Amino acid sequence: MLPIPEHYKRDRVGEVWRVPYGELAAEAPVWANQHGIGLAAADAERVCLVAIDVQNTFCIPGFELYVGGASGQGAVEDTGRLCEFIYRHLGRITEIVPTMDTHQAMQIFHPVFWVDQNGKHPDPVATMITLEDVVSERWRVNPAMGNLEALQQHALHYVGRLTELGKYPLTIWPYHSMLGGIGHALVSAFEQAAFFHGMVRSTQPRIELKGDNPLTENYSVLRPEVLEGVDGPIATKNSTLMEHLLAFDQVIIAGQAKSHCVAWTIADLLDEINAVDPALAQKVVLLDDCASPVVVPGVVDFSDRAEEAYARFAAAGMQRVNAMDWQISR
Repeated sequence: MLPIPEHYKRDRVGEVWRVPYGELAAEAPVWANQHGIGLAAADAERVCLVAIDVQNTFCIPGFELYVGGASGQGAVEDTGRLCEFIYRHLGRITEIVPTMDTHQAMQIFHPVFWVDQNGKHPDPVATMITLEDVVSERWRVNPAMGNLEALQQHALHYVGRLTELGKYPLTIWPYHSMLGGIGHALVSAFEQAAFFHGMVRSTQPRIELKGDNPLTENYSVLRPEVLEGVDGPIATKNSTLMEHLLAFDQVIIAGQAKSHCVAWTIADLLDEINAVDPALAQKVVLLDDCASPVVVPGVVDFSDRAEEAYARFAAAGMQRVNAMDWQISR
């Protein structure tokens, strides 16, 4: 494993700051020459790191949907380990694929989309809207959304499809990952590591945006939760990315939150693998200590759901390792 560059500061992982691109760009070729790191294009074994939603909104304390996990420090500690993993394996990671949750206010999982019979919006995180809630009109589409009849029909269809597909109930989240906002940005320490990797290896991250469709949730980067509306398709799978990932010799996955966007991305990748060749699951590596579940003390705790999902992925042939053990596991 390579040493960690002096520019990396572990104690600043939980902060927001400006990445010094020019300084890193100047440092990169020196670092590559010093440690004998070649071009990514020449890798004999091609390794992809998928970093799911390592954004301020999920990973910085005090932001909208900070993933504290059971300890309260989950996402900060996870991001620190992930950054160090990137630096230690700069010469082996061929490509980094950061995903970015990308939203605007008026989407089906934000409070403004719904009202109760008194015109009150639902409380975020504590509210899960079921098919029964929509049928009984305990929750209904906010008339201010416009085109009310069509949206109400879609809402009824949507929550029913979530149940049929075995998905989580529609959860109302705080406004988060708002396009153009500071919460949407990649965590500074992670962005720095990904930029430095790109400059050292003469490549660049493949950033994948997800979640901008107002009529469906999009936990997974590979597909929205629901693809069809009342009158036909409303979204499509990210087939291009699926094919891209399966072309690598190894796909390493980390990020936030373990119980939601990470778990559903892995589940969708596994579905694709099973449709092609179940043996391909063995090329997927899950960095167990670089992801945390959603835990809001006294409100919700998805720790068990995350563990159940990861156990299922391991049973299918995927590797579960901690960041420091990846080298050994190989």
